[in-house]
Amino acid sequence: MRSKIGLIIGVLGLLFSCDSDLVFDEYKSVDGAWDKDDSIEFKIMPPDTLNPYNLFINLRNTNDYKYNNLFLIVEMNYPNGKIKKDTLEYRMTTPEGEFLGAGFTDVKENKLWYSQAEIFDESGEYIVKINHAMRETGDVNGIEKLEGIIDVGFRIERPKNGN
Repeated sequence: MRSKIGLIIGVLGLLFSCDSDLVFDEYKSVDGAWDKDDSIEFKIMPPDTLNPYNLFINLRNTNDYKYNNLFLIVEMNYPNGKIKKDTLEYRMTTPEGEFLGAGFTDVKENKLWYSQAEIFDESGEYIVKINHAMRETGDVNGIEKLEGIIDVGFRIERPKNGN
């Protein structure tokens, strides 16, 4: 029995130690379908104003997601009022239509690059807002309710080995 407990503690220790580069990681659930006007918002207090960090958007999707790509509008609001806004496209499937991402069930988790070696050069709270910008081909107005995305997350990591 003691060996099983020791093994469990060892495995848990390995799991937690593998993520030592983690600075911030938070998810927000999408209720049923992601409305095109609903921003997913994260409030961030960076640990310092000197070091670079890698930023990621994390998504969990189900088989209900019916597109091979995903367009997002990401807005970073700086403490002094400056706003950085990007429109980003991510591939969600292989050319054969299989979902990318990790997971053995019908839920796939995707870790998508947002910014590399980002320096939070202002002290204070940063706010990141994420909206989907999906449209059907030929449709200008966009998809009102995007189905298949169940969680949206934002993650900050220290670069590995000076990257």
